[in-house]
Formats: sequence, C-alpha cells, structure tokens
Amino acid sequence: MNLFQWLLPLFLLINVTSSPAQEKKYKISAIGFYNLENLFDTINQHEVNDEKFTPTGMNNYTPEVYLDKLSRLAEVISMIAIEETPDGPAILGVAEIENKSVLEDLVDHPKVKDRKYKIVHHDSPDLRGVDVGLLYNPKYFKVKKSESLFVPLFENDSMPVFTRDILYVYGLFDGEPLHLFINHWPSRRGGEEASIPLRMKAAAVAKAKIDSIIGINSKAKIILMGDLNDDPISPSVIKTLGAKIDSSQVQKGDLYNPWNDFYKKGIGTLAYNDSWNLFDQIILSSAFLERNQKGLRYRKAVIFNKPFMFEKTGRYKGYPKRTYSWGQYIGGYSDHFPTYIVLVKRMK
Repeated sequence: MNLFQWLLPLFLLINVTSSPAQEKKYKISAIGFYNLENLFDTINQHEVNDEKFTPTGMNNYTPEVYLDKLSRLAEVISMIAIEETPDGPAILGVAEIENKSVLEDLVDHPKVKDRKYKIVHHDSPDLRGVDVGLLYNPKYFKVKKSESLFVPLFENDSMPVFTRDILYVYGLFDGEPLHLFINHWPSRRGGEEASIPLRMKAAAVAKAKIDSIIGINSKAKIILMGDLNDDPISPSVIKTLGAKIDSSQVQKGDLYNPWNDFYKKGIGTLAYNDSWNLFDQIILSSAFLERNQKGLRYRKAVIFNKPFMFEKTGRYKGYPKRTYSWGQYIGGYSDHFPTYIVLVKRMK
C-alpha cells in the first residue's frame, strides 16, 4: 500500500466529520405591525365615539361591511412575511381596533385560523374608542405578563386629553426573554409642529420603561413598534427615544431604527398630500445587532406593500387602498401598509 492509499481513508474521515460543524443553519422568524384602520364592531357602545361605525351611522357600517373588512385584513395578514417563513408573523402588533372582540373575530377568520393566534389586549381611555393589541403564535412566543402604560396628556387649560395606552408585553420568544411595546402615538391633528409635544410625551413614557429594563440588563432584547404618527427623523423618535438610524453608531443599551433608508428614498407606509410618511416603525434594542451570539439577531426590515394593496384609480391613485373614501365603502384594506422585521437564530 502506497502513502496515498494509506492517507485517503483518514482524509475522508476528517472531511465528513468536520463539514457539519462548519455549516451554520438558522431559524427564521418575523415580527410585524399593522394599523388596521378603524376595525370597529357594528355595535354602538355609547361611551366611546363610534357612532359612525354602526349600521345607522354616516359610514353605513353594516355587518356585511364588517365581515368583508375582516376578510380583507385576514388576507393581508395571511401573506405577510411568508416569503421568509411559512408561518408568517410570529408576533403582530395592531392598532386602531375597538376592542378585544374584533381581534377574536379576526384571528378566527378561516384565512388565518390555522395559525392559532392568541391575543393580548387592554382597554385604553382613548376618546375615539380605539386601542392597540398584540397577536402572537404560541408556537413561538409565550406571554409571561402584560400591562398598559398610561400616557398623561393635558391641553393648555390643564384639561386631560385621553389617548391610547402603550401596551407592554413580556414573554419568551423561542425560549429567549423578549420585551415588546405596542404604540399608537397621538395624531398630527392641529398640525405637525403643534402636536409634537404630545408624541414626545408618549415616547417619554415608553422610554422610561425601556430605560428601567436596560438599567437591569443592558443586553435585554426589546422591540418598540407602532404607528408613531412621526417619521424616523422626527424629534419624538430621534431625541426622546434616542433611536439611532445608523447601526454603526449603536452602543450597548441603545435603540436602533432600521427604517430611515426607506424614508430617505421616499418609501413610506401611508400617503398624505401626495407625499409619503413612514409612521409604522419597528425599533430594536442593541442586543439584536450583536453578530456573535446564539440568540435572536436582526436581519432586515420590510414594508409589506403588494400591488393589490394600492389604489389603482382616482384622486388617490398610488395610495394605500383604504376602507372608505369620502364616506363610501370601497373594499380596501387599510390606509397604512404593514411592516415587519426578520430575525434569525443559529440552530444547534
């Protein structure tokens, strides 16, 4: 036997045993947010301002309209992130929902029922009667606790202004601790500049809770998502939250906002006066950016804006196809596009 014949079996053994150790495999998951644009039931609750979303209200919001809207929203949700993972969003924050019952109807819709989404919801004092909520797939996420964070707002005469609470949820995502904040900050009614302090106050409430978490564990995995009614470069996001738009500048304990590149290119999640805003953001703590880790790591951000979700004709051609136009039901989806982030985790 020559030297080559003697060494060949040894070479094959080394090659076979070492290759699997060099190959890295990752588990992919998605976390999203979607403003459902006035998902009301058809019942007049009286204590909230929901009269126009009733069968006798100005929108003629009949049970047929409600069921059709549920179907269209379920259609969108069933498609979000399926290019990344067949299960779609493991977690989906939602806004502009009237109560828990509309979410129960939504997750029970045949188009998403197989995912067995569970719900986290707390009533808010908002004068419009809308709340935020969380849908989650229990195969991925286990809820440990949740609470509402009240946002104290006052007008010039010291009268309280009631807006949406911030929903805080803590749980285990694939066994890893995860903190979630679902937001719907005060609108720009009255003008962007005049309403900035309201959104900065909401941002400050979230930031105080985040700082308390980071103070205990600087490597905590935190996700803040929502309709912020502000863009990635707005003072509430840049100054109050301190969210960095350049990942190279993110230090331990900082927040990272991956949406500025979209915004700079004029790509947004809602349109107004023929320009785009990017209000629907998902912001992450620095721990998601650490490359050499075994846990969840941020991969990319996506705006889900398929062609069927755009208005094709008329004054609002090219805008997100919303539910109503000038009081007429047009069979749209929402005036906001959903967003999601993709996370990866190295498999054992």
